[in-house]
Formats: sequence, structure tokens, C-alpha cells
Amino acid sequence: MNALDKVKNFDLALFLASVATLVRARFPAASLNLSPWRDDPHTRLWFEEETIDLSFHFPGWSRRLECRSLLFQLTVSKNTDETSAQLLGVLIRGMSFDGERWRLATVGDWKVIGSHLPHSSEMESLRSICRDLFKLFPSYS
Repeated sequence: MNALDKVKNFDLALFLASVATLVRARFPAASLNLSPWRDDPHTRLWFEEETIDLSFHFPGWSRRLECRSLLFQLTVSKNTDETSAQLLGVLIRGMSFDGERWRLATVGDWKVIGSHLPHSSEMESLRSICRDLFKLFPSYS
């Protein structure tokens, strides 16, 4: 679900601002998009209530990342008391005009897989962002 549609309180807005700051610290040229998905019937078929989706677009092609955009899907679970949430996982996809080029999921060994992998230093930056997201999220839930 688009991050912009999920923002219902100040804490989540602050968390998303922190995510933007975290990513832009490593990739300064990237611009934030809180609504990466179109609002049309086809896209709504893939609606996932438990994710917060946002993307970062580069002004051109990122050779080191082998993509044009980064799509972040943060999977969140509400606790049974509905007052707090937990970050369960992060999926980052390197996207271009022809679709997904690679992906990093925080499940298993956190490997980056795909047809056009980013440079190894960038893979470590992406893993570091994921680790920081897990540290950052509890303070806003």
C-alpha cells in the first residue's frame, strides 16, 4: 500500500521522514515518492494492507545500483492490542523501465538476487539500510 495512504498519525509520518533521510544519506541524488503505485483497478488487485510502500528515483541511471529506482516494501504487523506495530521484513527492488532487475529481502541470508546485480559496495549499503530500518522502526510504533 502506498506510504502516503498509510500515514494516519504523526509517528508514522516521522518514521517515513527518517526513512527518507536514511536512504538519502547513502544515495543523495535519490528523490522520495510516497505513492509508487497507481490507483487503478488492476493495481488494486495486488493491494497489500500489511505493507508500507515507497520508492526513491534517481535523476538518471545508477550504474552502481544497476537501476533507475529503488522500491521499498516494509512489511508491518500490528500487535494484538492494535496500539503498536512491528517491522517484520524489508524488500528492496531495483527497478528500471523494463521491470525488476534485482531484489534484496530480509528473509534468510539477505542475498541480493536478480539479473543485473548492484556493485558489492552498494549491496552492503542496502543491507545496512535494512539493519537501520529494523533499529529505527520500534521507536515510532
